[in-house]
Amino acid sequence: MKRSFILAFLVCVSGTLSAEPQDSENSAAITSHIPRERVQSRVIAEVGYSKRRQLLEIEFANGAIYRYVDVPLSVYRDLISAESKARYYDSNIKRNYRSVRVRPRVKDESAH
Repeated sequence: MKRSFILAFLVCVSGTLSAEPQDSENSAAITSHIPRERVQSRVIAEVGYSKRRQLLEIEFANGAIYRYVDVPLSVYRDLISAESKARYYDSNIKRNYRSVRVRPRVKDESAH
């Protein structure tokens, strides 16, 4: 009885945990439903934010998309209004929030 309860508990907990964004490159593909808007930047192409889930999503000019977790709305607003979005990102977001890669960078086909 105890063993089946513990097993059921572990299955339930692992299912809950796997629904959260993971830092691992081997994690399941993430489907984004966060609308992003184009921004003026040579480094950052688009930015999106989910107020309900406090998720910031950034698409970079190289095609990579990253999702940042537990980001306050004020950080998103400051990024959008920053004169240099790349500089704001480097100083205030990168390495300050847990992230997960939604899509890797798009390899330049003309380089081959």
